[in-house]
Amino acid sequence: MMEMKKQQSVSKSDGGEFSHLGYQSGFGNSFSSEAIDGALPRGQNSPLFCPYGLYAEQISGTSFTSPRFSNQRSWLYRIKPSVTHEPFKPLVPDHGKLVSEFNKSNSSTTPTQLRWKPVDFPESPTDFIDGLYTVCGAGSSFLRQGFAIHMYTANKSMDNCAFCNADGDFLVVPQKGRLWITTECGRLQVSPGEIVVLPQGFRFSVSLPDGPSRGYVAEVFGSHFQLPDLGPIGANGLAAPRDFLVPTAWFEEGSHPGFTIVQKFGGELFTARQDFSPFNVVAWHGNYAPYKYDLSKFCPYNTVLIDHSDPSINTVLTAPTDKPGVALLDFVIFPPRWLVAEHTFRPPYYHRNCMSEFMGLISGGYEAKADGFLPGGSSLHSCMTPHGPDTKTYEATIARGNEAGPHKITDTMAFMFESCLIPRICPWALESPFMDHGYYQCWIGLKSHFCCLDIQNGCNDTVDGDD
Repeated sequence: MMEMKKQQSVSKSDGGEFSHLGYQSGFGNSFSSEAIDGALPRGQNSPLFCPYGLYAEQISGTSFTSPRFSNQRSWLYRIKPSVTHEPFKPLVPDHGKLVSEFNKSNSSTTPTQLRWKPVDFPESPTDFIDGLYTVCGAGSSFLRQGFAIHMYTANKSMDNCAFCNADGDFLVVPQKGRLWITTECGRLQVSPGEIVVLPQGFRFSVSLPDGPSRGYVAEVFGSHFQLPDLGPIGANGLAAPRDFLVPTAWFEEGSHPGFTIVQKFGGELFTARQDFSPFNVVAWHGNYAPYKYDLSKFCPYNTVLIDHSDPSINTVLTAPTDKPGVALLDFVIFPPRWLVAEHTFRPPYYHRNCMSEFMGLISGGYEAKADGFLPGGSSLHSCMTPHGPDTKTYEATIARGNEAGPHKITDTMAFMFESCLIPRICPWALESPFMDHGYYQCWIGLKSHFCCLDIQNGCNDTVDGDD
């Protein structure tokens, strides 16, 4: 049997295998996968003797007594159980830039519109863990309610170590460079234009086949991402369940002296050593697993006569609260699409929102910002903070007049993390050299077009002081 396992096992260093991965499709399905035929027990989850001498181990993403429709768990059949490690110790030196409990001691608030330019890639060797830092968030992982938004810049693959987030689910949005992610359920290749969700508790390792890499991460505490309800749209549209991909079982065996598990727990990092790889799961089944999604497969909906749709129409995933229709965090995209509305200001409208909006740009430009918002950059418009198209966008739109024909937005992919909670911003984000301190100026040029004469007779004048 050992010879069979060697034939089925593939070393992580064999990067070519990442371009020929098999996946299972679906969202929230009950999946099953085995790297060796017969490795999954038949008829029960935890037999006295598992096939091939494997250990049975369950990972629960929800409480045992959660309603069946929302209950998430998987059974992993592994060469050695994950409990086989030395005691955890605080990471030395301390990471220092990860937060999961937001308060006055580690973050602050401001209603000002904020924007950041793309962060430079590090010069010294930096892996995904080292390059991950919190920008803003709200709530507490200890209280199981809240969210955090992080960014990462890295230039080095993780080596002989794995990361585990005990605080919440990660939604990772690569902007530059592919990610080769090895998880306990198998391997995923995630390219810019795709996203990956790494659920709470799973151990994973990130390799960088293209060298320097940059991206965004949303983290939710106490909730999991799900597909939004479609309402009057009907049974189809937006992100289709079949386009979500889950890895197939893959494992590695043998001795790995000094392998380190880095666990994020309460926003702090702890390390534990073991002598084997955590990616030793030969088979698994369940509905709790990492998954990825290609944003180009999204089926957008839009107005076809007048006005601009609310951005919620472009929701890919949502992490709900207990209040219907109110999200702990929505993941919304602004993909290529047609604009056809008549007699309509087609860019996003000017807005003050009870929700808080963090935006990022994966590629191209964004329709509401003619200048300054670059791929790899980000912006934050908090609760009830005014925002909307910049001066150049407004004036260019008005100049086209009512006779503008259908127009297709191409070569773009912007996104938004939107939350009902008011974020606190970390000091290193506020003090970042990449903070765009002149962001407010993009609106200063907006002038009054108000006309107080009889509009039936037409008016090209503006009020005094704005000529």
